[in-house]
Amino acid sequence: MSMSHPAALNPSPWHAQVLTLFPEMFPGVVGQSLAGRALEDGLWKLDVLNIRDFATDKHRTVDDTPYGGGAGMVMRPDVIASALRGAEQQFGRAARRIYLSPRGRVLNQALVEELVAAPSVLMLCGRYEGVDQRVLDAEELEEVSLGDFVLAGGEVAALTLIEACTRLIPGVMGNAQTVDEESFSGGLLEYPHYTRPPVWENRAVPDVLISGHHEKVKAWRQQQSESLTRERRPDLWEIREKLKKIEKNG
Repeated sequence: MSMSHPAALNPSPWHAQVLTLFPEMFPGVVGQSLAGRALEDGLWKLDVLNIRDFATDKHRTVDDTPYGGGAGMVMRPDVIASALRGAEQQFGRAARRIYLSPRGRVLNQALVEELVAAPSVLMLCGRYEGVDQRVLDAEELEEVSLGDFVLAGGEVAALTLIEACTRLIPGVMGNAQTVDEESFSGGLLEYPHYTRPPVWENRAVPDVLISGHHEKVKAWRQQQSESLTRERRPDLWEIREKLKKIEKNG
């Protein structure tokens, strides 16, 4: 079984669960194109719960001022806990439970493959200054980040994570080779792509790609991937070289 399709390990459709103050933001982009069609066809599932539905006062308050002072508001632990437990009552406990946070583990292709191999993933979308630490600790949520920058909330990050995962579900992309040859497959960036016309504004498609020689095309693409990775992502190239040495030395 190809490791490029870890979702094939799941006997039932991959299930994304989202806790958010803005449920109208979902499915958003993942409800369009191939992912949206796959959602309609039942290749994966999406359930979205409004955190505010779990507030208990008449104003449906979900946040309060931070202890110790400072700007902004913090999402209350009791409301978040109720939302998490409400999701568990409705859908069962998710295999992976994530709080989308800029201080978390950075989302990369390896983590995407981990998450899509799980039968279900719950994503907590924070807002304001974030979520009370006590509920994150008590509920043992993993923290996951898109990178070293800050968003207004976790919803865009959740949509990004969902799209990255659903692309790996067999049948979503249509052609398994598309996924196998993309960036980060084999630890390399993807090679350049070309299509018609063969010459555009005096720029020609590389001769090797119209040669009809499949082995030469394959070798050219590999060389391009290696060159791009060395130039643009030396960190990935270094990891790849270290892994090759480990494999060589047993």
